[in-house]
Amino acid sequence: MHDKDNGKPEPLYQELLSRPIRDLGLKLEGSPVERFVEQLYGELEAKGLTKFHPACYLTDEWGCPSGEPVIGIPFYLAHAALAQLEEETNDLEGAREIMMYLRHEAGHAFTYAYKLHNIPEWKRLFGPFRRPYRDNYRPVPFSRDYVRHLPGWYAQKHPDEDFAETFAVWLTPRSNWRKRYRGWDAMEKLRYLDRLARKLGKADPPRRRGRTDITVDDMETTVAEFYHQSAREEVAVSELTPDTDLREMFRVSKRRKGAQPARDFLHQHRKAVIDKVAYWTGAQRPLIKSLLDGIEKRAGELDLRSDEAREDEHLAEITAYVTALAMTYVTRGKFIQP
Repeated sequence: MHDKDNGKPEPLYQELLSRPIRDLGLKLEGSPVERFVEQLYGELEAKGLTKFHPACYLTDEWGCPSGEPVIGIPFYLAHAALAQLEEETNDLEGAREIMMYLRHEAGHAFTYAYKLHNIPEWKRLFGPFRRPYRDNYRPVPFSRDYVRHLPGWYAQKHPDEDFAETFAVWLTPRSNWRKRYRGWDAMEKLRYLDRLARKLGKADPPRRRGRTDITVDDMETTVAEFYHQSAREEVAVSELTPDTDLREMFRVSKRRKGAQPARDFLHQHRKAVIDKVAYWTGAQRPLIKSLLDGIEKRAGELDLRSDEAREDEHLAEITAYVTALAMTYVTRGKFIQP
């Protein structure tokens, strides 16, 4: 299949765009993501949790419905062509990231299956489960009260997330948590979880089954509509006035041997920069994506060049630059101060 306008191969997902997601016949069984679910179950068994195998299902995003011991997995991970679309649109999760999300969501499911949030010691260590849930939270970077797993100091978001992150670190093979968190206040939470797992390992959970929210079979929107609805707002790059900064970072002659378009260089390293900035700043990932997309676009409009011999320097500088902008936004609510 080829694009009629340019002769290039047409994306694998092109014929899927107009089809309702529920009509695609997507199933977890036999899909590319099933092996990761089996890996999760193997890790739980290895930790002695022989009675805890949370059911997994395909839905619109990663999640665990509040109070329900089930794990929702994004539908696009069950279909190769849809995975290509996700990669081109939003950065597809790799194998490591898929397992990170599965372990985190398993932590939520473990809480709900055994109703742990009603236990006084759970409340003392992690906080009240009924605390208001805020999407926009301001973490304390480098706090040793919390483990680090998902990007953005995520354990600080809510007591439920704190437990899920602690569970994920404890569950991860070769995480070496006893050594890594030695001297941290977070160690008390990890030791509590380790004791809890030994106590509950062979006990049937009070809630073996949970109710799903929307499943892939309920999703009436087309593939195209789904990605249109989830499109992020663009950051107003004009607010940043990045021209002077970008010209300084990519001060390379077009005639220089090894010169390449700076836009291509930025696109090549886009996911790595987004991943690291999100991890260390706590800024929302969609904000960082949009910010870097705007910088990439402007570098193309300015026709700037990078130098192959200075790629490490370019990468360090653009990562530091995006980090500074993201931290300014997190702490001040805007990029440019009056």
